[in-house]
Amino acid sequence: MIFNSFTFFLFFISVFCCYLLLKQKGQNRLLLVASCFFYGCWDYRFLLLLLLTVVVDYSAARLIHASENEKRRKRTLLFSVFVNLGILSYFKYANFFLENALLLLNSIGFHVDPMTLQIILPVGISFYTFQSMSYTIDVFRGRVAPASNIMDYALYVSFFPQLVAGPIERSSHLLPQILSPRRVSWEKIQIGLYYIASGLFLKIFMADNLARLVNPVFAASDPQTGFCYLLTGYAFAFQIYGDFAGYSWIAKGLGAILGFEIMDNFNLPYFSKNPQEFWRRWHISLSSWLRDYLYIPLGGNRKGQVKTVRNLFLTMLLGGLWHGAKMTFVAWGFFHAVLLALHHLVTGNNKGTGGQQGRGGWFLNLLKTIFFFHLIVISWYFFRANSFEQVLVIFNALLTDFHLDFAGNTLLIQKVLFYISPVLLMQALRYYLDDQLVIFRLPIPVRALIYSIAFYLVVIFGVTHAHEFIYFQF
Repeated sequence: MIFNSFTFFLFFISVFCCYLLLKQKGQNRLLLVASCFFYGCWDYRFLLLLLLTVVVDYSAARLIHASENEKRRKRTLLFSVFVNLGILSYFKYANFFLENALLLLNSIGFHVDPMTLQIILPVGISFYTFQSMSYTIDVFRGRVAPASNIMDYALYVSFFPQLVAGPIERSSHLLPQILSPRRVSWEKIQIGLYYIASGLFLKIFMADNLARLVNPVFAASDPQTGFCYLLTGYAFAFQIYGDFAGYSWIAKGLGAILGFEIMDNFNLPYFSKNPQEFWRRWHISLSSWLRDYLYIPLGGNRKGQVKTVRNLFLTMLLGGLWHGAKMTFVAWGFFHAVLLALHHLVTGNNKGTGGQQGRGGWFLNLLKTIFFFHLIVISWYFFRANSFEQVLVIFNALLTDFHLDFAGNTLLIQKVLFYISPVLLMQALRYYLDDQLVIFRLPIPVRALIYSIAFYLVVIFGVTHAHEFIYFQF
């Protein structure tokens, strides 16, 4: 049951109608049952894993908070982290480590027949594991008080709008909303519908259509020209943005309708001028999680440049591995680590780089944005490629077989521009006015015109078959 399906629409309407009839405690129990049903529709067996995570971390947090013995508190926290990472490692990385161990043994002279464990990856496990881990760590640090009711904590971990693909919510932000009465208002419903409609437009019109252009190129057995790969890189950059940001906006909209405020997960990432700014704008919940629970505990930028660079590489390599058990994801993380390290060494970690204009005027900032966008496109080749061999084929074509063949790629150029132009125009307006709800605040006639055009594009050109979101696999 995915957001862009009629089944989910019926499910949410049913939940919402019942939700309106209940008070806060009843609403929480309803949402918990609905979340379990929603997750069970993927595979009911994985509800046991979700339950195990809830029980372990709820109990660990209570024990940590109640104990005054620092060693016991640390042991309890380590047990919680070990269980969470153990479950995640088994389901997500067991085959990866097994395959590499066999390769190592074969390389040193031991002949071992290849083997693969038959493991099904539970949807959303990376998201809810990190969300639950952050809770026990924050309780240990004294930043949040432990939940007094396991049912409320279970809802925090399993809240269905953001369960399977984030954002990765902090307990300090979402849990107080669960524990407090919520107000459903017409204003919040309107804002929620705006986010949902925007997310569906990104997914159905832009992302799924661009996927039809991208997938055949990466599935082709014959190499393409460098220019074709460049156009496909542009297409995938906006495909993955539309797919993931679309999900995050729908999640935010569903939460708003129910009276919750779900954090922003994307903030115009392709308008970034440098890697530091990009990671403040792209997958914000993950990048801030890695910063607060990995980069800063490692020492951050407090212990000199060498250790800062080391910490950046460790953080980004693990961030790449978080996405999946493939060396191409690790290479993607390594590429971003290089960009972040170079930026740190050149700028001295200047934090005043995230503004809209910055130094140098609008034209220089435009050049910086265009240049950095192409670096991001290069990183996406690692992320999307099926293997390292394919990455080498792509870069070889870009370097040795590149010529501006507009005539031979006319249809591809037209389609890419057609699918990304409406989004780019709206985002340029959003960036210029620095207002995420800029369209929502326009005069009603202008807004009605924009909504009508968007509705027409979705109905006439949108992909009607409900495709899964890319980040479900992570």
